[in-house]
Amino acid sequence: MSYLMGIDVGTTGTRAVIIHPNGSVKGAATEDHAPMRMPKPGWAEQSPEDWWRATIAAVRAALERAGIKGSSIGAIGLSGQMHGVTLLDKLNAVIRPAIIWCDQRTQKQCDWITSRVGAARLIQWVSNPALTGFSAPKLLWIRENEPQLYERAAHALLPKDFVRFKLTGEFATDVSDASGTLLLNVTKRCWSTEVMDKLQIDRKLMPPVFESVAATGQVTSETAVLTGLRAGTPVVAGAGDQAASAVGNGIVSTGLISSTLGTSGVIFAYTDAPRTDPHGRVHTFCHAVPNKWHVMGVTQGAGLSLRWFREQFGECEAGYARRVSLDPYEVMIREADGIPPGSGGVLFLPYLMGERTPHLDALARGMWFGLTAGHTRGHLLRSILEGVAFSLRDSVEILKGLKIPVRQVRASGGGSRSSLWRQIQADIYGEELVTLRESEGSAYGAAMLAGVGSKVYSTVEEAAKRTVKVSERITPIAENVERYNELYSVYRRLYPAVRSLSHELANMNN
Repeated sequence: MSYLMGIDVGTTGTRAVIIHPNGSVKGAATEDHAPMRMPKPGWAEQSPEDWWRATIAAVRAALERAGIKGSSIGAIGLSGQMHGVTLLDKLNAVIRPAIIWCDQRTQKQCDWITSRVGAARLIQWVSNPALTGFSAPKLLWIRENEPQLYERAAHALLPKDFVRFKLTGEFATDVSDASGTLLLNVTKRCWSTEVMDKLQIDRKLMPPVFESVAATGQVTSETAVLTGLRAGTPVVAGAGDQAASAVGNGIVSTGLISSTLGTSGVIFAYTDAPRTDPHGRVHTFCHAVPNKWHVMGVTQGAGLSLRWFREQFGECEAGYARRVSLDPYEVMIREADGIPPGSGGVLFLPYLMGERTPHLDALARGMWFGLTAGHTRGHLLRSILEGVAFSLRDSVEILKGLKIPVRQVRASGGGSRSSLWRQIQADIYGEELVTLRESEGSAYGAAMLAGVGSKVYSTVEEAAKRTVKVSERITPIAENVERYNELYSVYRRLYPAVRSLSHELANMNN
């Protein structure tokens, strides 16, 4: 029996998942990464070699938990956090820590790109505006601020593609992940020579780009020894984490959207053709489904906001959780569940790392609004859950404005494990929310792509039909929908009202 493996290089850890062709999970494991480095406010870096260490450990643990040998894996698919920049020199050594997706240091470079290329031409050539999270501005920041390191660079890789190189010795990427670099012609599904020429970025820096189901190499003998995999096991191109997660959620037809609550939060919609927002508030990227596209809205601080609260103010919950053998997050969610919808009038803006949709603002800052002496920690915790969902509703409203149909929302990511957070989402979106039999997200979708690439499935659509099954349906509660609609009217006007003050304060501390 041949199984399929998906490897997802996330922000906090790398996960390996092994699935049967029928979609059942045979084994899975996660190895945590070292803590994210934030040397300055708004900066975020990680060690690529730490991703590889975590990959080795996660693959070995997944094989052990599945009770199988590496020879039972028929193919491997890759997924990972998008937008990060890993530079290698001519000897393939890492030059500096990777600047990752949530880093916000590049507003100056984004402004220069927009001026150099032109806002309209950016949308025309790469379907997206210049945003601080994207890869091209990070490359330019290194070129301007660390020119000696930039001159040494021979390869610029996205996080999952660094792991691909370590697995196979090959340089490659896929169209979905490359869409987030600001260097891909999303409509034509190839590198944009026009933008690279304008930005004076050497085309040789970027790896060849493939459709997500294409084979891109094989596990090397050296890697086989390290991981327990079989040398010669094919590795397919895979996808950026959001496209891979969407495949794992069956978002491969019109009308289905996914709501993913990980470190960031993402609303993802499938489209048959490129659909661009003229204001650039949502991203238009290539889908992992060959010759299909997707529209994606992102909030930077979804699960990140809850983790921030736990790390900074949650010692009592953590202490109690240790005493009763619970997860600290479960204790926090229980505390929030004791508060009625609306959090007693407290609103939370989850802009702890700037914000993308809908504000496109690296200087956006988070806040609580509406606090009184009568509010408790429970109110604050519930307001975080609601604030993240309100932020994601901003993306849902933009999709509807673009005439992209929304028939059903499929929940995924670590936040989807909370029944309270799922109900809050259904009530705030005013749409049916479903969960799936398997909730492995990006790694699961990467394994499905491996199955298509190795001919286990004929198409991505067939893979989804055979593996993705709905397990629960959450219906919006009418009175909650009405309450949240009232609060959302205030929420959507809150940040525009304080935007100038947010910028003034941010600039004081830069």
